[in-house]
Amino acid sequence: MRRERNQYIFASELTKRNRSHRFRNAVLILLPILIVSLYVLNITVSRRVKLEELKLTVLNLPDDLENFSILHLSDLHGARFGDEQKAIETALGTTRYSCVVMTGDMLGEDGDVQPLLELVALMPKDTPKFLIPGDTDGPAVETGAHSSLSVYTDWAEQLMTAGIQILDRPVLITREKGRIWFVPEDLYALDLEQMSSVFRKQLDELNGRNNALTADDAAHMRAMEYELERIEELKELKKEFLPTDIQVVLTHTPLSEEYVSDLVSWTEKEDLFSMRYASLILAGHYNGGQWRLPFAGAIYVPELGWFPDDKQVQGLSYLDGIPQYISPGLGSDPHYEHQPGRIFNTPVLTRIVLTRKATK
Repeated sequence: MRRERNQYIFASELTKRNRSHRFRNAVLILLPILIVSLYVLNITVSRRVKLEELKLTVLNLPDDLENFSILHLSDLHGARFGDEQKAIETALGTTRYSCVVMTGDMLGEDGDVQPLLELVALMPKDTPKFLIPGDTDGPAVETGAHSSLSVYTDWAEQLMTAGIQILDRPVLITREKGRIWFVPEDLYALDLEQMSSVFRKQLDELNGRNNALTADDAAHMRAMEYELERIEELKELKKEFLPTDIQVVLTHTPLSEEYVSDLVSWTEKEDLFSMRYASLILAGHYNGGQWRLPFAGAIYVPELGWFPDDKQVQGLSYLDGIPQYISPGLGSDPHYEHQPGRIFNTPVLTRIVLTRKATK
């Protein structure tokens, strides 16, 4: 007697195949929708500029500097956010601030300064604006022949004309009895006497030549004379620091705990021009990690590796008791060779408000 095929088993297998087919079709339909949605979401997140506010407690803050505010920008990399930086204008709105600090990598490719000039045009002309160059900006002082007799590069000249001070020495802002200095970090570690000796030797060698100087030689001489003048001014400025002064340190690349500890230990307590007396360090450089995963942070940072601690990349942390704020930045850094653009990484401007009051 012939055994009949079990129709119920056959029906079960058919049902499984139909379910598998429907699941595959659903994935094929939903996956492109998910990809497009993530793409649109990323554009929304990465092109919308956000203004963050940070209240920072400074225990020795003079009364006259209560609520002194610093608008901190970094790493524009020549990016534009709408016509004439419209998205940045929207983010700033009617926000008021005591000064503006830019911690480097603000220029575009080949020193393109126009996007930065458009950004600066959004700010009150009488507000002090300070900039330290980043690694992609290059130095502000020109040591070779260029289109003018100025010691500064063309881009630095344009920025200074627009009211930006290229910071290569401490600058003091006063509010009644309150005094706050803005100091480029590298000045704390300089041996001024040794620097002066090196520059004078180079200048003497150029002056001692029997043959005519080239255009590059002349530019080099101007740079050496500029540096010697700066060193003498630095010597005098260091004498002006008072125990009650606030020192805000500017650096492009964030500082490490070990480096700050070394700078503090190298100086005597009597030396008031010192990292020992810094109240705040402002930095940039990492662009928030460029590519980020929601709730996970930066994916890869060339100098820090895979999934670094976010405190190394952006935001507020403390080094030897000194607060360091790392700006998430605005643009995208070409040093992230395999991570072009910003992914799930909102461009940020930060308004830092100094207060003696305890903050959460």
